[in-house]
Amino acid sequence: MKISTLFLVPLFVFSITGFTQVKDVNPPNNLQTITFYGNTPQAQLPIIKLGESLQLSFDDINGDESDYYYIIEHFNFDWTPSDLSKSEYLDGFDDVRIYYYENSFNTLKMYSHYELNIPNRDTKAITKTGNYLLKILDDKGALMFSRKFMVYEDIASVSVAIKRSRDLNFIKNKQVVNFTINSSSLLLINPNQNVKTLVLQNNNLKTAITDLKPQYTIGNELIYRYDQEASFWAGNEYLNFDNSDVRGATVNIRRVELDDLYTNYLYTNIERKDRPYTYFPDINGNFLVRNIRGQKESIDAEYVWLHFALQYYDDLKEGQEIHIYGNFNNFSFTKDTKMVYDETSDTYRNKRLFKQGFYNYKYVILNPDGSIDEGAISGNFDQTENDYTVVVYYRDLGGRYDRIIGVGKANSINITNN
Repeated sequence: MKISTLFLVPLFVFSITGFTQVKDVNPPNNLQTITFYGNTPQAQLPIIKLGESLQLSFDDINGDESDYYYIIEHFNFDWTPSDLSKSEYLDGFDDVRIYYYENSFNTLKMYSHYELNIPNRDTKAITKTGNYLLKILDDKGALMFSRKFMVYEDIASVSVAIKRSRDLNFIKNKQVVNFTINSSSLLLINPNQNVKTLVLQNNNLKTAITDLKPQYTIGNELIYRYDQEASFWAGNEYLNFDNSDVRGATVNIRRVELDDLYTNYLYTNIERKDRPYTYFPDINGNFLVRNIRGQKESIDAEYVWLHFALQYYDDLKEGQEIHIYGNFNNFSFTKDTKMVYDETSDTYRNKRLFKQGFYNYKYVILNPDGSIDEGAISGNFDQTENDYTVVVYYRDLGGRYDRIIGVGKANSINITNN
């Protein structure tokens, strides 16, 4: 006789938002347009299955054919170095020169375009799952920039659902991620300690929710049905511009000039937080390099000065700054993303170099403590379309590193009430 038992075991709850981690290093000014691809159509945080390939590309606008090298390092869930030696997670070796590069063709700004594909003849395969950091060095061994990526094996199924907040104060402003983890081939022993989770909105590690503990277990199924602990500000759809035809004004570009380089002036943007939500498709902060008049956008796309203007009349608190925000620079804040107030036009303005293409961006407020207020200018609306990803880590008893055993995805278009 087969006996079925059902156990509902409440577990201790602990969550951290935006956990301390090894930070990506931003590149110097001469290295531009870093694109990092896994299995997605646009450049974004690569989360790839074991055996899939990676591609990194970037431009050196000095155009002097410098030599660059790459190193791959393995990390634990919390971005501390793992105990694995290089030979345990790489088949082959790294710390070798990036062989493939081309110089720009028929462009006003000369640059050298570099591409790195993994696997390659030196790095034949990545053999372990987990967190990784790809470092790019110059010929003197100095770190130029770094980018994170993740490798997983498909052992656990992760079911993800997006809900509106149960808190009526936030029902129109936040989106909640509920998910379950189930593995038929792996016994998840002591999940409260050995299973860790990473919840991402639009593949942005800087706003991730980490280390939620399972609230209940049903057999080998782990259930996470938090409200506030697993909620994200919903934000608003990204703004965009498309200068793939650099010589023509478009729906978002009001004026084009030519000096040493092309210059595009965008229409002035306005504050959206107090306006009704309006849906228009975006690519959730990503970008795509393209040149409709060229043959190969990687080397014949122009570098263009983009002028941004924002009408924002609320007073900023001491130390607060307004920045342009998006994956065009890995969601980072630098001097060239800061908006500066212009008294003559009564707007905040910025001038930044972009390679031709289609770009998503929004305006956010950076607080003195490093926190971000994404909704202060754009608003937060529960109807906003966002991508969500749940990454599941597991460390075996006696294990020396954190494996990634499953990944689940969902989109807020299918949002429902709790």
